[in-house]
Amino acid sequence: MSDAVQAAAPRTSSGCLREGGCQAMPAEGREQFGFEHPLSGATSAPNAAHALRLGGLTAMTTGDYPGELAATLFCHGCPWRCSYCHNAHLLDAGQAPALDWSQAREFLDRRHGLLDAVVFSGGEPTAQAALPAAMAEARALGFKIGLHTGGPYPERLARLLALVDWIGLDIKALPGDYPLITGVPGSGEKAWESLRLALAAGVDLEVRTTLMPGFEHPEYLARLMQQLADAGVTRYVLQQCRPHSLLDPQLRARLPLTIDLPRNIPFERFSLRQG
Repeated sequence: MSDAVQAAAPRTSSGCLREGGCQAMPAEGREQFGFEHPLSGATSAPNAAHALRLGGLTAMTTGDYPGELAATLFCHGCPWRCSYCHNAHLLDAGQAPALDWSQAREFLDRRHGLLDAVVFSGGEPTAQAALPAAMAEARALGFKIGLHTGGPYPERLARLLALVDWIGLDIKALPGDYPLITGVPGSGEKAWESLRLALAAGVDLEVRTTLMPGFEHPEYLARLMQQLADAGVTRYVLQQCRPHSLLDPQLRARLPLTIDLPRNIPFERFSLRQG
């Protein structure tokens, strides 16, 4: 496989928000393509990683895993359809993959000693049953493992924690407000349970929030930040929604141009990403 495959690489995922609600992935897509299946035993099943469905690859990045030179693999599938998602082409579980795991594995073999880490992004990587097996294979090659996730499947995340060195976890809002963003009842509890599990495991963790119109007020951000800090979050990133490649193009006109921060930022490490 040539390095040209990186041309198909999506932008790094940062979670999805949809004011009008999100649509769940069709059941036929989940069943046919191995999404939302139990993960137990996946790391030991022969050739389990070969079922991983990939929408693209970034050959080298310093931005997807802080402090490490990484390759990023973008996984197909997501349980939500969120209006500001900038990787909308990855959401469909049933589309043909841009590359398969054997190609990605061949690429990683050639990058041994040149890269520090492999990041699994999406889409929502934890939607795929083959993820733990692929992580285990990448780890066996000597790479650190990073994960970008919105935390919709805390029970699956719990089984991945022993394979992961760093997690970028998207927390979209306070738990009770998640249905306003995802359209899925109980989605906030799932995401915040994933946060609790990651914190309890002691894995290197960065929590990120991408601002959706209507959720950018300083008073709301102060409440969100304080609840995250009270939960134990020490590294937090607040970022603007990217105006390009939106799932809902009409959202572009409503994006906030600036971010007004609360007076108190209760984190040891805080970053603001604008533009």
